[in-house]
Parts: sequence; structure tokens; C-alpha cells
Amino acid sequence: MKLPASTAAVCAAALLPGASATIYYAGVAQSGGEFGVWSATSTKGTGLPGRFGVDYQFISTAGVDTMTDQNKVNLHRVAFLLERMCPPSYGLGAKFNETHFDYYKQAIDYITKTKGAYAILDPHNYMRYNDPSSQPMSGSVIGNSSDPTAATTAQFGEFWGELARRFADNEKVIFGLMNEPHDMPSALLVANLQAAIDGIRKAGAKNLIIAPGNSWTGGHSWTQGGAEASSNWLQKLVDPAGNLAIDIHEYLDVDFSGSHAACQQDPATNLANVTAWLREHKLKAFITEFGGSNTTSCTTMLNGILDYMAQNDEYIGWTAWAAGPFWGSNSPCCTDSKQWGSLEPGSKAADGGPSLYDTVWLPVIQKKVPAKLQWRGMASVKGGRLEEKPQKH
Repeated sequence: MKLPASTAAVCAAALLPGASATIYYAGVAQSGGEFGVWSATSTKGTGLPGRFGVDYQFISTAGVDTMTDQNKVNLHRVAFLLERMCPPSYGLGAKFNETHFDYYKQAIDYITKTKGAYAILDPHNYMRYNDPSSQPMSGSVIGNSSDPTAATTAQFGEFWGELARRFADNEKVIFGLMNEPHDMPSALLVANLQAAIDGIRKAGAKNLIIAPGNSWTGGHSWTQGGAEASSNWLQKLVDPAGNLAIDIHEYLDVDFSGSHAACQQDPATNLANVTAWLREHKLKAFITEFGGSNTTSCTTMLNGILDYMAQNDEYIGWTAWAAGPFWGSNSPCCTDSKQWGSLEPGSKAADGGPSLYDTVWLPVIQKKVPAKLQWRGMASVKGGRLEEKPQKH
């Protein structure tokens, strides 16, 4: 969009590299915990609870090893489904499927305790619960009082209070409140997010929290949508611990969906308004989903978004989309549905050729992983001591 002169001036200043601009956390999204529930006929309950290691899996330890030890990333965003953690027969809340939770905790502990990196907990539910069979559109919007089948805002707070209680003693765990809320009133979104924050802090957890906006939490659309724009709402969140950041997604293709191979959306232009908003409200942010194909245009724009974050101190961390043990030759984004593999180390394209790990991560994204990141201490909006990856964490 064409910016007014005053905004353009602010954004131009934002693009200037500054000594204070620092990325503390950098890595990859681990996608697999949300697998195994899709139904072509939208059959509710498909794949639930699912078979761990067959229908879904959170991480490959070998993949985490490569990313953390060789590629020296210090952040993994690990997806899971609310319906597996809190089966619909229980309802959303503080009662968990303990077997499922144990599998998830094993993955998080491997990343944080065995490998010494940080982990974002990612309920991959689009602020919906009870039917993931046709994600991202299926399921009842959490807190929708006009839907008698919907989980309540209070239940969402109870869920996060219990999950936070279980990870409160792990300072390397980051609470990502929800993946890509969309098509809901922003007032309800903020109510749900605040209930989660309150539940987390009431549980005694001081961990870093990252909160998404509406409209798929897109950075490009942050100030769009009139009264419903995320820029009118997210600053209203209150964290008594002062350890709250914003969670942004930003794809580079024509419609910002991450489904096309061609990159056509300039990240510096499209992130300018949300960056100005972050600065105005003295907030920090992570971009926890972005990606691109192995085209020349995507190489340019992937470098662009990574440089933009490095040059603007509103951004303290990022995870690229996506690795994960069950992608096989399928691609998580940015390929026009072609099977070019994923960011999972060792993955291959359908023709046996190099995957996006080989053609996008190693030659492009890897070069932008800072040599020094935070490896010790609690994840924080203020960051921590920067250092090269310790030999032993």
C-alpha cells in the first residue's frame, strides 16, 4: 500500500541498521504434532486421539540434533493439537490426556534440556476447538457464546494455567498462546488471550509469552480491517510479569498464504506499519512463520525479511516454516503444491533430488542465523547474554 508521508518517514528510519537491533532467538518450526486429523469429508473426530509415531509425531531427535548442533539454531516451535491434549470427551481445560502430554513433554525436554535450546509451545488450532478435521476452518471459535458447543474463554484460561504450571520450572519454554486466529471478533480474541495470560501468571509461571493478532496474525494486515484491526486491540493485553511479546506470521507470496512458489511481496514494505505499531507501544515481536521456495525472487525476499528483523530492534526472534518428521517429500509451504521436501534435515524432493532444506535453508536462511544467540537463562523480551553455542549447555 502507499504510505502517508509521516508514516513513510518513520518506516524509512526503521530500516536503518542500529547497534541496538538484536536477534536473540532463531530457528525453525517443528510441524508434525498436528498431523493425522484431516478428513476429506469433514468427518468430526477423524484421527483422534491418533497413534503417536504413526499418525503424528512432534519432532525427529536427529533433525533437532542437526539443526541445533550443526546449524546452531537455539529455537524450535513445536506444534500440537488441543483436541489431543484435551480430548473433546473431557472438554478444553485443566484435564489432560496424560499419555499425550508425556509424549509432548519428552519432545520439549529433548529440545530444552538435552540440547540446551529454547522451545515455543504451539497449540496449532486457529483459536478453535472440538473439530480439527478441516483445519483451519473447522471447529468452534473459543469463547463464542452463541455456539453452545464452543469452549469458553474461561476454559481456555484454565488450559493455559495447567500447561504453564507443568512447564513453569523450565525457563527455556516459551508459551505461544495460539496459532493464527482468524475470522472472529478482535474483542473476543483479546479476551481469550488475556484469560490465558492471567491463567499462566496465576500458575506462577514467569516464562515468556507470545500473543498473536487476528487475521492469521499477518504482519502485513496488522493495521487493516478498520475497528477490527489487530493494531487497535493487541496493545490492550496486560502482563503483570512484563514478559509478553507479539507473535507475527509473514509469507512472501502474492496473497500472503505461503502456498505459491513465487515471492512477490516485499517484506520491508509490508512490515513497515506493524513495526511502527510495535515501536509506538514499546513491544517486541517474533516472526514465527515465514518461508519461501528456491526461486531467485524468494532468495531475495527471504534475505530481505531476515535482514529486516536483524535491523529493527522490535524483532527479537524468528522460526522458519517448517521442518518436521512426517513431511516426507511433501512441502509445508511455498511450492504451488509441488513435492520439494521440507526444511527437515535429510528430507528429499519427490524425484529424489534436494529438498528445501538443501535449496533454501542451507544456502539462504542458515547464513542469517546469528553467530551469537542467547543460550542460557530465561527467555525474555529483554533478551539475555549473547554467545556462540556452548560445547555443553
